[in-house]
Order: sequence, then C-alpha cells, then structure tokens
Amino acid sequence: MSSHVIIGYSFLAVGAFFDFFGCLGLLRLPDVYNRCQAATKCVTLGTIFILAGTAIVTASAAIALKAGLCCMFILFTSPAAAHALVRGAYLAGVRLWDKSVVNKFKERADEIKYPRGEEK
Repeated sequence: MSSHVIIGYSFLAVGAFFDFFGCLGLLRLPDVYNRCQAATKCVTLGTIFILAGTAIVTASAAIALKAGLCCMFILFTSPAAAHALVRGAYLAGVRLWDKSVVNKFKERADEIKYPRGEEK
C-alpha cells in the first residue's frame, strides 16, 4: 500500500469521525440552535475531509478537481444556509434552551420584526 493511499484513508477516517460526532450532536443537543451549530461545524469539516481523502486515494485529476469544487461549494454554502435557518427559527419564535446564558440577537430581532418603532 503506497503512502498516498494511507494518507487518503486517514483523511477518510478523520472525515467519518467528524461526521459521526456531528450527527450525534444533531440527536443529543437540546435545541435547534445547538443542533444547527453541530451540523454546520462538524459535518462541514467531516465532509471536506472525506472529499479530500477520496481525491487523494483515487489519484485522478478529474476526481480531485470535482472534489475540490464540491469542497468549495460546501464551505461557502453550509454556513450561510445554517445562518438562514437559525435566523428564521429565531424570528419565527423558536425558543432557546432554558439553560442558555446569552441571547445577543434579541435587540436585533426586535428591530427586524418591528421596524421604525411600530408597536410590539
């Protein structure tokens, strides 16, 4: 087994590790905001590692290019999509976990919901 195959499989294992714990976070964390954070950070990083490992193991320029494009797409769209989902959930009234300590979006959410001083 050559060194690039070993490195590729190591990337695949690290990616599977991050994806597993991201999925575990989706099941175990208490509210939609924490779950979305787990999905965004862990699963994005895990998927990028899996794509990089696939590109390394196959040693094909075409597959490496496609994997790189997919990595860039995931890297740019996953955080933006998570932000949109969480912002929409907050503005729709989904409550934070009871033990949450900080809510920095409250004032900004009130400005968004009630522009120009309209009544609450």
